[in-house]
Amino acid sequence: MVRLLRQTDQIVEDSYERKNEAELQRQREYLSSVKIQANFRGSQVRSYFTHLNNCATVIQKSWRGYVGRQSFRVIVKNSVLIMKLNHFNAMATQVQKIWRGYYVRKYVYNYYSQKRYLEALIVKNAIVRSELEDYTEQQENLRRRQTEHEERKLNEFLARKNHHLISTEVIPGIYNSPFNPYPSEQEFLLRSVAPLKHEKTKKIGHSYDPTCRSYECPKPKQLPPIVVKPQGPFRDPTEVQKQRYKGFQPTLRVATSFTSLEEARQILKAEEWVTRLNDDIFQPFKRRDRKYEPLLHSTSKFGHLPFGTKYYREEFLDKHITPKPFKTLVPPIPMFDKLNDTYSQGQV
Repeated sequence: MVRLLRQTDQIVEDSYERKNEAELQRQREYLSSVKIQANFRGSQVRSYFTHLNNCATVIQKSWRGYVGRQSFRVIVKNSVLIMKLNHFNAMATQVQKIWRGYYVRKYVYNYYSQKRYLEALIVKNAIVRSELEDYTEQQENLRRRQTEHEERKLNEFLARKNHHLISTEVIPGIYNSPFNPYPSEQEFLLRSVAPLKHEKTKKIGHSYDPTCRSYECPKPKQLPPIVVKPQGPFRDPTEVQKQRYKGFQPTLRVATSFTSLEEARQILKAEEWVTRLNDDIFQPFKRRDRKYEPLLHSTSKFGHLPFGTKYYREEFLDKHITPKPFKTLVPPIPMFDKLNDTYSQGQV
């Protein structure tokens, strides 16, 4: 019996080991198949991607070649156009250079005309120089005569002032020495002029005036006052004075009527009534003959209150001073009241 049990246990253990080995073999085969499938699928996808890349490369190559050829044709066209423009500009410059040289040599810098011009200029310069020399000589003579005249006036004034040095029949003067064979020139000058008149003047400290050449110079007249307009943006003093003393000018609030708005409206209505062509009231094309039926809540005493549509606040008409509606006045603007009323000499 014991032996049978041992054999049974041995059989069970052997079956269990074979089962485990089969399970391990099955797992190993499964992993191997998965790896084979992964490698195959990876190679297949990589080959497909390679094919797509090759196709994209061909497409890009064709498109870039087409775009490059188009841009190259444009560049070549522009280069040829620029080359032609440069060539034509160079030829135009050459033509203009030749024509301008011919025109300048023939009409502007003509040798014979320049020669005639220079000869005429030499003659003109000689004439101008001679005229200037004559003018200079005349001015020099004029200045010399003026200087001689001033010196003669001064000598005459000094001779009249020193007239007491003249010789008499009894006593010879200092300019008529008895040791000289004839009197000096100053003696003849003293004899030819009259002495100065020494009159008494109220002015104390009267001194010699070289411009007057005499002590009998008339008093200068009173000079007019110097009127100098102040520099700057100032107004005329007469205008300022006139504006300062101008008459009373009422403000806009007093000058205008209180009911000017209503009067203007009445005048406008009267003008419209005079100028209109038809006195009949305009009637629409479609008139409603039936009477309008108002709403129930607006006609019944139980309807909505007319607050907000008829009145907005509580009013006590019996407490009003006048039945006319109250009108407010806008206060005057000080800037408008002072318009053209400033009288300062500064800039307004």
